[in-house]
Amino acid sequence: MRLRLVRAHVGVSWVQQGVRVFWRQPLALAGLFFLTMAVMSVLTLVPLLGPALALAVLPTASLVMMVAAAQVQQGQQPTPAVLLMALRTGRQRIRALGVLGVLYAVGFLAVMGLSALIDGGQFAQVYLGGAPLTREVAEDENFQTAMWLSMALYLPLSLLFWHAPGLVHWHGVPPVKALFFSLVACLRNFWAFTVFGLAWLGVFLAAGLVVALVTGVLSVLLGMGLGAGVMMGSAMMLAAMFFCSIVFTFRDCFEAPEAPEAPESPEASESPASQPPDA
Repeated sequence: MRLRLVRAHVGVSWVQQGVRVFWRQPLALAGLFFLTMAVMSVLTLVPLLGPALALAVLPTASLVMMVAAAQVQQGQQPTPAVLLMALRTGRQRIRALGVLGVLYAVGFLAVMGLSALIDGGQFAQVYLGGAPLTREVAEDENFQTAMWLSMALYLPLSLLFWHAPGLVHWHGVPPVKALFFSLVACLRNFWAFTVFGLAWLGVFLAAGLVVALVTGVLSVLLGMGLGAGVMMGSAMMLAAMFFCSIVFTFRDCFEAPEAPEAPESPEASESPASQPPDA
């Protein structure tokens, strides 16, 4: 496995490929994304450990969307069976994904814990959905400080885990090394990921404006409160597109594994569980 360096403009290509691959199978990919989110939501209902369990599943959920996008890129139909793909990769990689999940949960809860030292946990409660965001809360100086601190701390955490699930799944890299390689890949391709983030920000803002205008017109013409449902559905679709684009960042940052990781037989080479989509 070797790290690739890419130019800044490739960040826009990653966004385009993620959107394009989503619209090749929109129902399947949106449904799969909704299913993974539903699984995480159900896990939050587990007494005491629920939120931590849901957080621990997030790296695997990201990998599921990466594998599904790879399937579509290779002309295959993603199905809910993708959720079980980790079970077909051997106990070692299952344990590695589990370790990644635990480390992510610990890291995320540590970020929330540090923010709680500033505002008494107010931002953490709002972010995790346990408290409403009111105007008074949003204007609180301690709340704003905790929010900016959390954002600053979450950025390196997200970089650590950006490529880690793919490195574990496709390259068989141990969890701690996968975190290190993921961080290095993101930093070495800093400008490409900066453009990638800015491009997605533009997509989200433009889509939000269009959806707001459309829902406003529909509400006036039909006299129905369609705004919330349409906005939620659009947000889910955009999130699914975003997660689909992650596999292209992984593909361009790391060279394909050598055999036997990437079998040469036609059947094996078409299996997204064996390798990411071809460049």
